[in-house]
Amino acid sequence: MAARFASIPARREIVDRAALAERLAGVDRAEATAILKDALAQGRAEIARRLAEKPYAGTEAASAYAFLTDQILRLVYDHVTGHEHPRANPTTSERLLLIAVGGYGRGEMAPCSDVDIGFVTPWKQNQWTETVIESILYLLWDLGLKVGQSTRSIDEQISVAQSDQTARTALLEARYLWGDETLYDEASARFWKKVVAGTARAFIKEKLAEREQRHHRMGDSRYLVEPNVKEGKGGLRDLHTLFWIGKYVYKVGAVAELVDIGLLTQAELRRFQRAERFLWAVRCHLHLLAGRAEERLTFDYQRTIAERMNYADRPGKSSVERFMHHYFLHARTVGDLTGVFLAHLDEKFATRGSRFLLPMLRRRPSKLEGFALERGRLAVPRPDFFAEDPVRLLQMFALADAHGLEIHPMAMRAAASHAKLIDGKVRADPRANAYFLDVLTSPRDPETVLRWMNEAEVFGRFVPDFGRVVAQMQFDMYHHYTVDEHTIRAIGLLARIEKGDLKADHPLSTNLFRHISSRRVLYVAVLLHDIAKGRGGDHSVLGEKVAEALCPRLGLTAAETETVAWLVRYHLLMSATAQKRDLSDPKTIQDFADQVKSLERMRLLLILTVVDIRAVGPGTWNDWKAQLLRTLFAAAEEVLRLGHKGQGRLLKVEEVQQVLAEGMGWDAAQRTAYAARLADSYWLAEPIEVIERNARFVAAADKAGPAGRHPFEAVAQPERGATLVSVYAKDEPGLFYRIAGAISLVGGNIIDARIHTTADGMALDNILVQDLNRGPIADRHQLRRLEKAVLEAVEGQEPDTSRLAARALPLRRAEAFAIHPAVFIDNEASSRHTVVEVNARDRAALLSELARAIFEAKATIHSAHIATYGERAVDVFYLARRGGGKITGPAKLKALETRLLKAASETPTPAKRRAA
Repeated sequence: MAARFASIPARREIVDRAALAERLAGVDRAEATAILKDALAQGRAEIARRLAEKPYAGTEAASAYAFLTDQILRLVYDHVTGHEHPRANPTTSERLLLIAVGGYGRGEMAPCSDVDIGFVTPWKQNQWTETVIESILYLLWDLGLKVGQSTRSIDEQISVAQSDQTARTALLEARYLWGDETLYDEASARFWKKVVAGTARAFIKEKLAEREQRHHRMGDSRYLVEPNVKEGKGGLRDLHTLFWIGKYVYKVGAVAELVDIGLLTQAELRRFQRAERFLWAVRCHLHLLAGRAEERLTFDYQRTIAERMNYADRPGKSSVERFMHHYFLHARTVGDLTGVFLAHLDEKFATRGSRFLLPMLRRRPSKLEGFALERGRLAVPRPDFFAEDPVRLLQMFALADAHGLEIHPMAMRAAASHAKLIDGKVRADPRANAYFLDVLTSPRDPETVLRWMNEAEVFGRFVPDFGRVVAQMQFDMYHHYTVDEHTIRAIGLLARIEKGDLKADHPLSTNLFRHISSRRVLYVAVLLHDIAKGRGGDHSVLGEKVAEALCPRLGLTAAETETVAWLVRYHLLMSATAQKRDLSDPKTIQDFADQVKSLERMRLLLILTVVDIRAVGPGTWNDWKAQLLRTLFAAAEEVLRLGHKGQGRLLKVEEVQQVLAEGMGWDAAQRTAYAARLADSYWLAEPIEVIERNARFVAAADKAGPAGRHPFEAVAQPERGATLVSVYAKDEPGLFYRIAGAISLVGGNIIDARIHTTADGMALDNILVQDLNRGPIADRHQLRRLEKAVLEAVEGQEPDTSRLAARALPLRRAEAFAIHPAVFIDNEASSRHTVVEVNARDRAALLSELARAIFEAKATIHSAHIATYGERAVDVFYLARRGGGKITGPAKLKALETRLLKAASETPTPAKRRAA
């Protein structure tokens, strides 16, 4: 087995087993433990030092850790069997074999990996083997090793391997470690004869099914921005699966032997080894940084690992973004190799004319334009097929889409190797552009085919601007995928909305799709909306220029090009307005309508906004965002249809008041009296169901009088993804910041707040609150705590500043991002209020601290709109002076800005941080 570690240089500098054996001679267990523990620590330190010097040497480091572990385990075995429990003349039953299994058996270990071993006996255990095994394990545990172990006779080992897939895979990679070699030879021979023989088909299918389940569990994308290096799609486990299958079917002993049997070419082997070396390097760095078996490459580790691996900033792209870009390229390599590998298996195991791994497709299209059909998959007839006419690189994907065909992995391999033939001439070819547009705007499944096109590198070659964002990560906690993956997912969502598959989630978008004049405008806009990310400027403005240049090439008219360019330029307008502005303020609606100018653009923009938000990742779309977008769309539609808002606004107020009166059973006098207590903005800001609930709440409180009034009400609203907390109390300065602090202290997260003041001096506040899991607060115990805290705030109790400081600690992952607080004050965005936007790192209690700063600046809050984008919080306040009117005057505005910046910037003191 020495050949396995022959490539490790200066092995004795890691551990010198002969020298250690001499030191261990004659010592007791305590001293042996101390000697071995010191050797283990020194060996690990030496491997870590080497990795720091050669930060890409991942496979070398993984082998070195396995080599070190081998030597320690052999010394432990020898010490226990030779010194603690020696046997001068062992019987045939007093034989013991120590094997390495799993990844350790393969000769690879990460710094904090478990030590997976097996003890094998010829028959059932006897007293000596039991004692020896127990002593060995206790000594290994004393050394601090995490041991995964099994103890079985050969018969038991064979039986378990036959019935348990996990055990079979672990034994597939079993390696002789120490002890009785003849026992190893017997166990190995029986494993291959009794377990493996005749079971290759079943093993392959089980392994591939296991792989699919693992991918689904890990997010089912190799482009997740916080990938799992070991288990994720495109990670090390996928490479291991290929080797397991190759070894099971062909009994290969090393990855390089996959070339000899034709499962990989020499070039593909080099790609395999480069990907494996890189991924192992990342995994080793990750373990060393975390100090534990951490497999998820989270944001708080990415920047440090990028530094360790010598990445540097470049114009428009930071070091961490460059590092992750390379990570995703290697993950894609793993996917490419998997496809080719499985194609070879299909050829070997399928019967003539059928498929082994997938069901046979019965459809045989009559027009394949020179392409071939191989076992139901689109294939190329000869090696130089693409070289004869490079436009076929686009045509292949268009045919696959049109006929619902899978592309043969060998054709994908050929396309990837010929993708460099796509030059300016091909890009200008009308045929190529027509094929591309057919795929992009397909009514079938454009997401799948575009992903294939991207995997083959044809997409990025044909649209070079898209090629610049392939595998580009977005280094923030908001986006879950790389830019290219986000874009392709958004296109897939667009197609599903058009087909009506998502009508339950997006009824308005589904309905609007039937009324747009050019569907290809929408598909191209979704393709291009993020295409200029990572260029060091405003990607919306830069993307507009890309659209103006690319759309004519794709065959769009001048009018379509203008619309696409506008959509790309303003693709964030609708979400920003809906989430950050007061939609009851007529100027908000008028400004938005003035920017949009036409109903057609607004329809397109709404649908684009929906797919953009939803494609960010799981959990980013919710009913609250849907309601905000619907409200904005309806209000702006009225302006665009009528040309003004004044009359429509008054009619809307009267309509809502009439509906309320009917629901409450009021006569005209009662309706007029209640309507007079609240400003027009109230009737426009709140949904009718909230207005009705408020009316009953207020009526009950008024009936009880000041002494018996209960100022708190809460109801979970799953459709809005939050709990509505309503407070009805005497209005006074500081009320909202005390309430916000109270909510924060009991673990609530405010996502929106409407602060209304009645004509008779009462505050009627409607606050949407989520729990720590971003859902409604529904647990009755938590609701009681929330109620108690809010009632104390209403009675004048100040929030406990020390507890707020502890709550205000940012999340550890969020600390990976440099966010500089900023305050923007706008006196033009509203006709009645000063609009203030605060950008800061998201943390608990941030809103309470900002509200306190506003209170101290002697301003009142009309409404608060809270949006979070991963680690970044964007809180917008509509403010007025305490006496009414906008906040004016340079000195007052500067004082307000200073207070808000201080509140946004403050972090707990070191003492508070430790206490928290």
